[in-house]
Amino acid sequence: MIDASLRLSLTPLLFAPLLAGCVADAPAAKPDTVEVLTSTVAPAPMTIADELPGRVAAWRTAEIRAQVGGIVLRQLFEQGALVRAGQPLFQISPAPYRADADAARATLQKASAALIRTQVQVERLKPLLAADAISRQSFDDAVAARAQATAEVAEARSTLRRRQLDLGFSRVSAAIAGRIGAANVTEGALVSVGDAAPLATVQQIDRVYVDLRQPADRFAALRASGKTDLPVEILTADGQALPIKGHVLFSGIAVDPGTGDVLVRVAVDNPGERLLPGMFVRARLPRATMPAALSVPQQAVTRDGSGTAQVSVVDQQDRVHVRRVSVGEVVDGRYLILSGLRAGERVIVEGQDRVQVGTPVATRPWRAR
Repeated sequence: MIDASLRLSLTPLLFAPLLAGCVADAPAAKPDTVEVLTSTVAPAPMTIADELPGRVAAWRTAEIRAQVGGIVLRQLFEQGALVRAGQPLFQISPAPYRADADAARATLQKASAALIRTQVQVERLKPLLAADAISRQSFDDAVAARAQATAEVAEARSTLRRRQLDLGFSRVSAAIAGRIGAANVTEGALVSVGDAAPLATVQQIDRVYVDLRQPADRFAALRASGKTDLPVEILTADGQALPIKGHVLFSGIAVDPGTGDVLVRVAVDNPGERLLPGMFVRARLPRATMPAALSVPQQAVTRDGSGTAQVSVVDQQDRVHVRRVSVGEVVDGRYLILSGLRAGERVIVEGQDRVQVGTPVATRPWRAR
């Protein structure tokens, strides 16, 4: 007979194989599903642009300078105001120029009287010459005197015209319409034609230029595509887009040997004068347009240990697969996909760090914030 204590010690050994068989036959535990946000790849128009720094330049600039010297009597504008073409801006003392014009006018009258006298003399001598009452020499002298008097009249008339111009130049006017800056002289100042500094400066800024510098090869590719008329988006220095567009006028004819860049000038309408000369801005210069490009949100793309771009794709059974992709430019927060994805596939935008290959997931559509 088996001792009772021995029977108790053998009982676990007898049931151990049975328990092991039960454990082996038990189904594997089903992993929990993870909720992720996905985006469906779909073709859409995309424009690739270079974001370049630039400076604003006035459409036209006119330096207001004195064409005659003298004392400034009056300033005829408000600094910073809009002025029209031909509007008087400064009044230089006109008294000396008025006196010069009066003297030139008197000289013209004197020359005109001398011309009349010589003309009468020639007419009086004509019949006497015909009757051989005077010598031919006397008549030729009278004709020469008339010609000289005619030239003196022309000279006096030209001098008068010049003196009248000087008198007109004593009132300094705006050459173009635009906004005038600060006056560099005040009433009582003595100005001259050779002054280094202008009296003031007028700038037309209802339209402006934005001067950009772009790598020469990129602009050459854009020009070769024939699409230089695409609208150029203008942004402030802090990246905010302005509600105005520009268009490319031309590129520079020389490449900077130090940087390899070429000057690109963009014309921009400037209602409300948002852009001021000298202001630093940024511009998105279009480089290529694609009517049906594939793209994914930027945060959907990750990198493996070798730096290769990859995305997490959800298949028809809601399981995760990692796919290597070739990416291009980032446009408005989205990577351009060059290869590796097809239209209609779902990629994980948020939550890919919480799943592994083959993991079942519960998907919800991702929406840009």
